[in-house]
Amino acid sequence: MSDTYYEFGTTADRWDRAQMFFEAKEYMSAARILEGLVEEVPEQVSPRLLLARTYYHSARLGRAETELRAVLERDPVEHYARLMLGRTLERQGRSAEAAGHLRMAAAFSGDFDFAPDGPATQGSSGT
Repeated sequence: MSDTYYEFGTTADRWDRAQMFFEAKEYMSAARILEGLVEEVPEQVSPRLLLARTYYHSARLGRAETELRAVLERDPVEHYARLMLGRTLERQGRSAEAAGHLRMAAAFSGDFDFAPDGPATQGSSGT
């Protein structure tokens, strides 16, 4: 890590700063802070999930996938991580692999009418 002010302070200070950079769409700065936090507290899901989101938004999809899989190892029913992993795989052109994760994310969030190729087919008119 380089010596910049935002990599110093308490864990809570750095977490707040990372969220601020993420909200400002300064994904590279947020990622630098979050990488340190994930290294410091690897068992925590929230910093790792936000790090995955920064990677996703900055089109670093391989890194996003790695972090999302690490989140799911720690919390297999984290529906947002499942959704993000599905979307990340789709962006990489891996739709078949994405479909299972998207179906699980929908089920975990209670969306039982989800169909990965479009609207649900259980008597729906497609609207």
